[in-house]
Amino acid sequence: MNDRLKNSPDAENEVHGLVSFEDVGQCVITPVVSLDEETAQGVVEALSKIVQDGHGTASNSTPDADGIVRAQQFEEGDVLMLTPPNDSFAADRYLMDFYDVRTKDLCSRMHLHTGMRYVRIMTGKCTRVRISTLAEPKILTKAIGEKVVIATFVDEITDEKGMTRVRFNAVVPPCAWVDMQIPRGTSHQFNAIGKNAVIDTVHPEESIELFREQAKRINMMAQTIFLEAGQEPGDACNFLSSEPPVSD
Repeated sequence: MNDRLKNSPDAENEVHGLVSFEDVGQCVITPVVSLDEETAQGVVEALSKIVQDGHGTASNSTPDADGIVRAQQFEEGDVLMLTPPNDSFAADRYLMDFYDVRTKDLCSRMHLHTGMRYVRIMTGKCTRVRISTLAEPKILTKAIGEKVVIATFVDEITDEKGMTRVRFNAVVPPCAWVDMQIPRGTSHQFNAIGKNAVIDTVHPEESIELFREQAKRINMMAQTIFLEAGQEPGDACNFLSSEPPVSD
């Protein structure tokens, strides 16, 4: 296997050029269900508590027998590996508790991964999640029997040299579930406006990535390639003025 995407397989902050980057695939966004506020909030709080309790357990912050650190921090939020891969199953599963960009005052950077990702974004009350991509995503109108309104808009993203790229944006509304298929080598960016949002994500080829990229161990930050050198302040990833404000 020599189809590597990274220059340094174990680097945790490898940055490739934003303007010259070409997406390998196209993200697909699928609305799943709208929930009442009480139900949605209950799900989000239960899952976010799992992540925070996991981060409070010392053993999750050090490598286990397989070299896996189960509690990690991403630019979008705190992450906990629920189920690691094993010799007969290459996939694993993570939960991420989103940061509120208004509180953290930092946007996550546009990035890609060295393997495919399948994510379910779940929002509670007073929270929206902005999904951004460089290649226009395919947005399905509804899942069977359900409809979730996904607002979209287009803006520009600028690199450190002042060069720009068109950016496509989709907004997950409060109290909703939205699925997203992210092919390997395809740009994306998540930012939560509000404090009640989680991601449940499956990585269907994590073990395979290690061999393909010639990495030493599973390390999600090292399986990320950034397209921006630095993070922008929180207001840079807020919505256009046409989007209703989020309040607690």
